[in-house]
Amino acid sequence: MFITYIVVTAVTIAANAGIAIADLARANFVLANSAKVDVPQSWLPMLGTLKAAGAAGLLLGLLGFQAIGVAAAIGLVAFFVGAVVAHVRAREIYTIAGPGAFLALAVASLVLTIAQ
Repeated sequence: MFITYIVVTAVTIAANAGIAIADLARANFVLANSAKVDVPQSWLPMLGTLKAAGAAGLLLGLLGFQAIGVAAAIGLVAFFVGAVVAHVRAREIYTIAGPGAFLALAVASLVLTIAQ
């Protein structure tokens, strides 16, 4: 179970760090996707920072600060629930796989972090 925790959390960290960088760099796919779900471009720096903070918190959890890891995982779960809701609200169901996958990773990281 410990190896699963390490692997899943590491994948979650990498995925969130990567998308945080894309948000902060205003990558074309991020701009297109945010426009589809009516998220203002002015929000991208904040959203990218939140994702980066979640990744950093999960990393601290892996390094032994379990309470921070749990808090970060809870934050990412809440964040991506909001992202899924934004996609549903905008009726962009065919683009929901991205935030859905990030939500699944965050939930898995939360469950595995608590189990440690």
